[in-house]
Amino acid sequence: MPMAATKRDFYEVLGIARDASADDIKKAYRQMALKFHPDRNPGDDEAPRRFKEAAEAYEVLSDPEKRQRYDRYGHAGLNGAAFHDFRSTDDIMSAFSDIFGGGLFGDLFGNRRRGPRPGADLLMKMEIDLLEAARGTTRTIEVSRQDFCGECNGSGARKGTVATTCNYCGGRGQFVQTRGFFQVATTCPACGGDGVRITDPCPSCKGAGRIPTTVHLQVNVPPGVESGMWLQQRNQGELGDVGAPRGNLRVQIMVRKHPFFDRRRNDLYCQVPISFAQAALGAEVDVPTLDGKDQLEVPRGSQSGDILRLKGRGMPDLSGRGRGDELVEVVVETPRHLTPRQEELLREFAEIEHEQVSPRRRSFFEKLRDYFTEEEPHDSEQS
Repeated sequence: MPMAATKRDFYEVLGIARDASADDIKKAYRQMALKFHPDRNPGDDEAPRRFKEAAEAYEVLSDPEKRQRYDRYGHAGLNGAAFHDFRSTDDIMSAFSDIFGGGLFGDLFGNRRRGPRPGADLLMKMEIDLLEAARGTTRTIEVSRQDFCGECNGSGARKGTVATTCNYCGGRGQFVQTRGFFQVATTCPACGGDGVRITDPCPSCKGAGRIPTTVHLQVNVPPGVESGMWLQQRNQGELGDVGAPRGNLRVQIMVRKHPFFDRRRNDLYCQVPISFAQAALGAEVDVPTLDGKDQLEVPRGSQSGDILRLKGRGMPDLSGRGRGDELVEVVVETPRHLTPRQEELLREFAEIEHEQVSPRRRSFFEKLRDYFTEEEPHDSEQS
């Protein structure tokens, strides 16, 4: 869930106070999810967005650690945390199965499953510097997700026992009711659509079959990545149903601002200050590159704003085909404080320069003279 600056305040989304209890948060989310569920709002394009927005708010505020970071730093404090990728209503209902598994929501929206559902994707951000983006790097990240309970192997039943067929729906997970001219299939409220019931739950997971866990994963960042790109780790996301694969982990790369370089696709742009004397006489100046300090030949007569190119010294192409260039803009600095000797030399230079006006300056002065000459008759007529 990328934390854009335009996102609404999560407490406002759920309509709760900032000191709301965990039960208040859960209750408010149930109400919002019921109100904006797409199945209850056919044809309303706004409902799916509000339904997803409420899920994102609940995911943060129902997690004590994420809520604490959000309370202190707002949306920016959630950068680097893993989130579900709520791409569909099924993803949301799967992520919060304790709320949507049965009962009220099961009766209203029926059983949406068609076989084992794969796990939801998890999203997180990872920050790297420009040099790592240029050379590639390997990072170890911490991901919070669920895993099958080792005590019951994901069954949810106490070790040595098994789940029994739900006698309410006969193991079908749903039942069909006739309402007027229609037949409506609804999720079994007794088993939540699983078709089985656990009469003796596992003490470790309390019958859920899964427990929260933290894993450390390696992410290989290829050379040439740009800020905002996504890297995908297959089958490293959230658990799915038994027999279904995990979701994926999607990592968004954020490249920190560099003190010297601005990136323009595969080219790097930087500014280098030079003195008036260096610009006039030409010089070799030290410039930064990704490969260390290098020397740049500044031609005689360089003007402030001139762009000098270092071929092949930019960022590598993500496909592996070559590198961009480094573009160096020279900025001629005018000295603010002069010694008496410097001022003497500059005044002497100015006197000589006055006798040798450059073609560009001569053209400017001629245009300026012609402009005021054309304006004079117009001004006299008005007077």
